Amino acid sequence: MVRKRDLLKTLEGLRDEEFEDFKCLLKYESLAGHQSIKASQLKNAERRETVDLMVKTYQLPGAVEVTKKLLKTINRNDLLQSLSDISSGPEEQQAAKPRVCAGTKLKACLVFLGILVFLVILVCRVFIPLLASKDGTVISVHHPSPYNETTTVAQLEETLSTKMKKLIEAELKRVKHYAVNVTLDPDTAHPNLILSADGKQVNYGDVKKNLPDNPKRFTRYLIVLGKQSLSSGRFYFEVQVKEKTKWDLGVARESINRKGNTTLSPQDGFWTIWLRNGNEYKALAGPSVCLSLKSQPQKVGVFVDYEEGLVSFYDVDAAALIYSFTGCSFTEKLYPYFSPSNNDGGKNSAPLIICPVNQTA
Repeated sequence: MVRKRDLLKTLEGLRDEEFEDFKCLLKYESLAGHQSIKASQLKNAERRETVDLMVKTYQLPGAVEVTKKLLKTINRNDLLQSLSDISSGPEEQQAAKPRVCAGTKLKACLVFLGILVFLVILVCRVFIPLLASKDGTVISVHHPSPYNETTTVAQLEETLSTKMKKLIEAELKRVKHYAVNVTLDPDTAHPNLILSADGKQVNYGDVKKNLPDNPKRFTRYLIVLGKQSLSSGRFYFEVQVKEKTKWDLGVARESINRKGNTTLSPQDGFWTIWLRNGNEYKALAGPSVCLSLKSQPQKVGVFVDYEEGLVSFYDVDAAALIYSFTGCSFTEKLYPYFSPSNNDGGKNSAPLIICPVNQTA
């Protein structure tokens, strides 16, 4: 059985442009015995409000039916399939399980390692030192240990976390040596995007510019690519995301669909992460992965190793790894990918800014 939160999760999987198309179609949609939702109610409605309106107007089964129909219309068959899987029943229990975020998995690994180390210490200090002599007496052999009885799993976990942080700091310092001077390519920019004269900043503009529709330009989604490409070796760049509630960052292959509907996933040529609603981070790995971050990144570093099939994202100021796509198979040019998203009612008006890389930090 589909619940309201399943509908909300489905709408959250839509890009902003797709969500606007969804609402535009919704105001013309009707079910037998029910009135249509008024355009005035949908005009400024966010995703949660839209779900509430559908359920109030059509009841939950009707809202599910309408959602499926509109998803098919806007060619989001992946979301349609996910919603259908939940409706069918057998997948329901699995779908209801809480998603294990990447940060939760990491913490679980650290706890497991801490317990393992604690047990090793316990064995070494208590059981191994007990040696039986020839006459049957027990001899206790003392082995000095850096750990005393007050050592806890939490302390061991902290020690392991500290060591891991140092490793990531060293790794981040290493990848910064592959920094590339990235600039935005105006020939790829969606007509609603405003680029700075130096090609280092991009933000959303309410007025859609009349620009030549060349083959490189994105006309469906709020995307712009970097001019610089990678077809071998490694590259790294940093982007300031401060004071934004929504953004997408990553890399994309040259042959991506720039004119019609597409899905942000490696299968469609995108290796990206995004922020939504000010604090919801995901890696769009197909299916997406919820990211649990200790702090909100103000500056994001993007590193690509073409031959290794690796795309990694870093919180630069915290020197923390956000997410890595591994085992990728690259066969064509890759370009830096940017989407500042819309202004979100003025809350997301800050630009994405490509920053110079401090290689000594």
